[in-house]
Amino acid sequence: MSIETDDEGLIRLQKLLAMSNVASRRKCEELMLAGLVEVDGEVVTRLGTKVDPTTAVIHVDGKRLPPVSPHVYLVLNKPRGVVSTMSDPEGRRALDEFVADRPERLFHVGRLDTDTEGLILLTNDGDFAQRVAHPSYELDKTYVAEVDGVVTKGTIRRLLAGVTLEDGPVEVSAAKVVSTRPDRSIVELVIHEGRNRIVRRLLDEVGHPVRRLTRTAIGPVLLRGLGKGALRELTLDELGVLLDAAKL
Repeated sequence: MSIETDDEGLIRLQKLLAMSNVASRRKCEELMLAGLVEVDGEVVTRLGTKVDPTTAVIHVDGKRLPPVSPHVYLVLNKPRGVVSTMSDPEGRRALDEFVADRPERLFHVGRLDTDTEGLILLTNDGDFAQRVAHPSYELDKTYVAEVDGVVTKGTIRRLLAGVTLEDGPVEVSAAKVVSTRPDRSIVELVIHEGRNRIVRRLLDEVGHPVRRLTRTAIGPVLLRGLGKGALRELTLDELGVLLDAAKL
């Protein structure tokens, strides 16, 4: 989004809100007067207040409005068999295949196993990539796994109680059985860790080796409706939640 600022790089707050599609200019003024707009942690009610659109941390009715930025934030539905690197010296399929027409130098945010498909984030914002991938920020990641055997309620309780692997305990935020057949089950797990092959090792530990694994969400970002190999930009709402979670 291209925004005209004054000689000091500032813009009227209600104009920025309107240009960011928060609401009409008049409605944005009403939101300010109602005390629903915060800038850098302070409620701003004075109409005509100017802000730097590239650095101001703005919340409207509790929702973060991402800053105006040259950075891009993309969601890719990574197919199975693609390595989670931007290129591969061994000639395997890699993430660059799906962004070959983009001019930016992109980073992947965290990784997915080569044989795991689903949601992965790409960006040219190095700070964002590092923060969102770091487990200390506890962004929930949702996985759907097809596993061997029938997963029982007892197994779900065991997962939720915490399972210790050789490299330490794993905390599972949520777990449920989606469906079962005589020889297999589909389960959904929510964790915030990114250790190597963590979901596969976790389910193997409780006796249900993974046949197929898909990451379906990272925080508010959902895979739903995105075809294999397809790419889209994060919405402003999704990006706002991730920036807040990563304290950026």
